[in-house]
Amino acid sequence: QVHLVESGGGLVQAGGSLRLSCTASGRAASDYAMGWFRQAPGKEREFVGVIGASGGDIYLGGSVKGRFTISRINDRNVIYLEMNKVKPEDSGVYYCAAAPMISAMTSSYKYVDLWGQGTLVTVSS
Repeated sequence: QVHLVESGGGLVQAGGSLRLSCTASGRAASDYAMGWFRQAPGKEREFVGVIGASGGDIYLGGSVKGRFTISRINDRNVIYLEMNKVKPEDSGVYYCAAAPMISAMTSSYKYVDLWGQGTLVTVSS
């Protein structure tokens, strides 16, 4: 079983930057696509981005494209979400996720079985 642990959330001003980290442990963790979802109060969980097991394929959600980036360090099973030019609507709980296929994550959170505990991001205006 793959275990995911996030870190790096907090309070940031609009227009600023923040970096989230997620470390995966467990058998075959390096074989999984990893990424991020977020959820604001009263809203459904939203896809933020995903990076493939090799690090070569990256997909970002439309609302963050051009502002957020995802990177991966495979020998440590760590991914990062670099959040730039953040907006108040970027606030929410950010969840690290993993799945055998990228398509599972880009389709819907409902197809993802592996989740971290979440880290809160608050963007002040």
